[in-house]
Amino acid sequence: MKFFLIAGAVNALLSVAFGAFGAHLLEGRVADKYLDTWQTAVQYQMFHSIGLIVVAVLMSSSLLGSLGSLSWAGYLMLAGIVIFSGSLYVLSLTGIGILGAITPIGGVAFIAAWVMVIIAAAKAL
Repeated sequence: MKFFLIAGAVNALLSVAFGAFGAHLLEGRVADKYLDTWQTAVQYQMFHSIGLIVVAVLMSSSLLGSLGSLSWAGYLMLAGIVIFSGSLYVLSLTGIGILGAITPIGGVAFIAAWVMVIIAAAKAL
């Protein structure tokens, strides 16, 4: 639980920092399509940072007793942030198009994470 709370807070911090970096330092230095890609990475990182914090809160409460499913959800969200957002950040900075082929793996991790939250809730109710 503590791990996911810290991971969520660290990723939220990084998301804000990366958003500012993109808005202030990348503008005019990379193509507009890459600025849009950067913004998508920032948004998904922040959404799932909040998701990690929610997972931590759910794990600490007695609301959902299925810690196994919630642990999977947290690890999958973290993996999704690294793979999805990470690949988009690198793509934006380098223009290496093949990185776009890696991004969907992170998207699948995000989807699987939310499925695990649903499973934890279904088991608890």
